[in-house]
Amino acid sequence: MSSTAASIGLRQLLMVLGDSLVEVQAAPAGLDVEIRGVSLLDPEDPPTAQPGELVLVIGARGRAAFPALRAAGRDGAAAVVVKLDGPGQAAALSETAAEAGVALLSLRSEARWEQVNALARAALDDAPPGEPGMGAEEGDLFSLAQTTAILTSGIVSIEDTANRVLAYSRTTDSDEADDLRRRSILGWQGPEGYLAKLREWGVFQHLHSSDEVIGIDSHPELGIRRRLAVAIRSGDRQLGTIWVQEGSIPLSERSRQALLGAARVAALHLVRRRRELSDDVTLTRTLLAGLLDGSTGPQPLATHLGFDATRPAAVLGFSYGTTEAYETPGGVAAPELTHSEVTNLVSVHIAARHRSALVTQVDPRIYVLLPQLPRGIDTDTLRGWTQEITDAARRHLGLPLRGSVGCTVPGLGEVPESRREADRILDAMVSAGVTVAVAALPDIQAEVLVSEILTLLSDRPEIRDPRLTALVSHDTRHQGRLAETLLTYLNSFGDIRAAAAQLHVHPNTLRYRLRRAEQLTGLDLSRPDQRLLAMLQLRLPPTG
Repeated sequence: MSSTAASIGLRQLLMVLGDSLVEVQAAPAGLDVEIRGVSLLDPEDPPTAQPGELVLVIGARGRAAFPALRAAGRDGAAAVVVKLDGPGQAAALSETAAEAGVALLSLRSEARWEQVNALARAALDDAPPGEPGMGAEEGDLFSLAQTTAILTSGIVSIEDTANRVLAYSRTTDSDEADDLRRRSILGWQGPEGYLAKLREWGVFQHLHSSDEVIGIDSHPELGIRRRLAVAIRSGDRQLGTIWVQEGSIPLSERSRQALLGAARVAALHLVRRRRELSDDVTLTRTLLAGLLDGSTGPQPLATHLGFDATRPAAVLGFSYGTTEAYETPGGVAAPELTHSEVTNLVSVHIAARHRSALVTQVDPRIYVLLPQLPRGIDTDTLRGWTQEITDAARRHLGLPLRGSVGCTVPGLGEVPESRREADRILDAMVSAGVTVAVAALPDIQAEVLVSEILTLLSDRPEIRDPRLTALVSHDTRHQGRLAETLLTYLNSFGDIRAAAAQLHVHPNTLRYRLRRAEQLTGLDLSRPDQRLLAMLQLRLPPTG
């Protein structure tokens, strides 16, 4: 049973259906294939399809859908939707779909076929011709301008190729915006003498042909302060320009690098000036989130963005507290930071280092996917990039950002492994009180492993020693310090005097507490296994 309707791209259909209904498992021809109809394939029907159809394979789960996939490829269908029997089915079905040259979507187990059928048909019936959109979201570009101003210590304007201001950073009375900036923001023509000078100096020609940052000296006679400028480019096409004016303080040392990264991030906004392309950003984030957590394979994202899935990749992780009060470099308490401010800072810095980097937030953490890395890239390089970001967060936002470097993996298919490693490091940095701002696994491997053992003990009460649990409970009831004393003694390798000094008690007091702990619990501290377990279990918080 089939319907015919106006065509719609697979990409647009996925945006209508949403990731709560379907997931992309394979898209060998990309996500821009046209869908011209919807058909329902019943198990009793012969496996056939029409060109451009979306085939809903009802009642044939997992491997039973192989004939429908092959027939869909043979007959020129655009995509096939199936339900999976289990996680092991996706790889085999994706391989068959790739061989057949047809896109494969998996329907969530709890979703109803009637629902996806109705939504797909409605999307086809209502598909309008493409219309110009509202342009890049104002909040995104203004937020990017503000972030760039923070990183450069300057005053930022983002313009299109007709020199119309699209966004600009906020200013204060001390920012000393010059006449050119004021005129530009108000929509006036800049001083003709200065514009003529820019043409004479070849500034516009440079911006038209290069993506390198260019500097323009100050001209007090024209009321113009020093500036940096960089073109916003998509391939060979210039989309606009970012201008940074020097204010009351000199531009920062890394202004050029920050400006280069900002231009690459701005390009992502400006190339999506149509409403449907703004939805494309959502699809990218959905595919990226699916790749990071392992629910979606690498091929859909690679096809969508034109990545080589066989080149090395890595994940960087960042965490910060959203409810803490932080101090700015000037000593004034900063207001609570928005997610976009932090994400923009990460995006600008990493884009300056790696053109293909993708940034997303999965609360409460920010992740950077680094696809298509050069073969042989080392951990020190990635650690250095991460350190630059955490340094910038502290310097410009007063934010103690933590960063982790996941392992470099051979291709996009192993990205979930790198993300898991980045998470393990961040978890340990919090629970073990690691003082460094950035770490890779070799840096804090012991802390990571101990943290994971403590998590296991916390989650599994049955593998704890009840005598140690009773000791902690006794301290809670009597406001005692027996458990603390025992742990300090063990951490001091049995050195009575060192442990007593750390607790600020007399060595005899410490000996008494140890004897009392043994009497109450029946522990034998001469036994290595009991000492080892006590060292671990007593590190759990009291509620653990």
